[in-house]
Amino acid sequence: MSLTDPILGTIDQDIVDMGNVDRKKYAQKISLIKQLYENGPSSILELFTKLGVSHPTCQGLVAELTVLDLIEKKGKGISVGGRKPDLYGLKDGSYYVVSIDMERFHVRAAIFDNNNNNVSGIRQLPLSISKDISVLNTIRDFIDALIRDSDINTSKILGIGMSMPGLISSEEYINYTYLSEGDFNLKENLEQMFPYPVFIENDVKSATIAESRHGLAKDRKDALVVLLDWGIGLGIIMDGKVRKGAKGFSGEIGHMPFVDDGALCYCGKQGCLETVASGIALARMVKEGIKSGQHSLLNRLSGQEINEIEPHIVIEAANQGDQFAISMLSKLGNSLGKGIATLIQLFNPEVIILGGKIAEAKQYITIPIIQSINTYSMAKIREDTKVTLSELRRDASLMGNISIVIDGILEAQMRKANS
Repeated sequence: MSLTDPILGTIDQDIVDMGNVDRKKYAQKISLIKQLYENGPSSILELFTKLGVSHPTCQGLVAELTVLDLIEKKGKGISVGGRKPDLYGLKDGSYYVVSIDMERFHVRAAIFDNNNNNVSGIRQLPLSISKDISVLNTIRDFIDALIRDSDINTSKILGIGMSMPGLISSEEYINYTYLSEGDFNLKENLEQMFPYPVFIENDVKSATIAESRHGLAKDRKDALVVLLDWGIGLGIIMDGKVRKGAKGFSGEIGHMPFVDDGALCYCGKQGCLETVASGIALARMVKEGIKSGQHSLLNRLSGQEINEIEPHIVIEAANQGDQFAISMLSKLGNSLGKGIATLIQLFNPEVIILGGKIAEAKQYITIPIIQSINTYSMAKIREDTKVTLSELRRDASLMGNISIVIDGILEAQMRKANS
């Protein structure tokens, strides 16, 4: 991290040299900003109650942050008997986050402000993820151009958040599936490329954080997020918290044993759930069907185009009434539903949120999933579990990255104040 605190503009050494009173006040300002980021516009009463400070102290903190151009009035709240209280919130453009979502064959990126406003538009770059770390140079150039073209004050960039598929250690920042030449620390190497702190997270966990903050898991104590993409991943919310596991490896349901003597999975095992219920499996089944003479709108694809078929093409054919495409999605959904039925037995969630490319099939995938759940899970456990499609859709991981960066920066500043 740079020597200058990107939140309040304070030099790090100044925080070290602060007396107890100033240090406490600094920590209170950080806490207030955190409250406003997490909860949105709030009244003075709401703020001083959550912060555990006096009314005058809270008013003073709000006044100082207003002078710093970080906070502004956001209208009036609901009256509880007297005048409607003023609401205060973070000012748009107080600071920014660069969010990068690395998919299997594309990289998507955008710059968001502290109120989750997209200030750059989403850019996409065709780029296949592999173990080859040289692709990071391409990503660096891609992000440099994004920042340069956005015309924002770069001193207000808090950091960069990157989500990607794969087995990512939350302690060592190593992606053991991709970009893994030896013990390659992604965070350290990316921070040598950019003048900002970098935060790395698995794509499913990032999407789960977004669902818990902005999506259908908001205010839910127990929820599951199933990302149906080229692979399959699981995000777990228990007791209102996103659970990552001891090393950050939780949720690898795509590699649970599912079919005896099944197809070989890229993880090295046979018969994983991903071999029958993922974007990879869907593409394989469609190719095999077309080559065997199945009648379908997809027959117009031949040769190399068939070998490059993607889930969205199958979904488009299903939406046009293609029975072969519909049957393939149904077959996929049945397998997914059986796997999800096991999750319901294990976690007893309030809601299961489906996201990712395959979820774009909507009823062609949800109906067979629910039918399969009804077949393979106990009625008493499943009856209060709702299965629904993500409202954040493809942008969930991008949104989650914003929270990861802002939370990480605020927590780091709080540790400095309390050290």
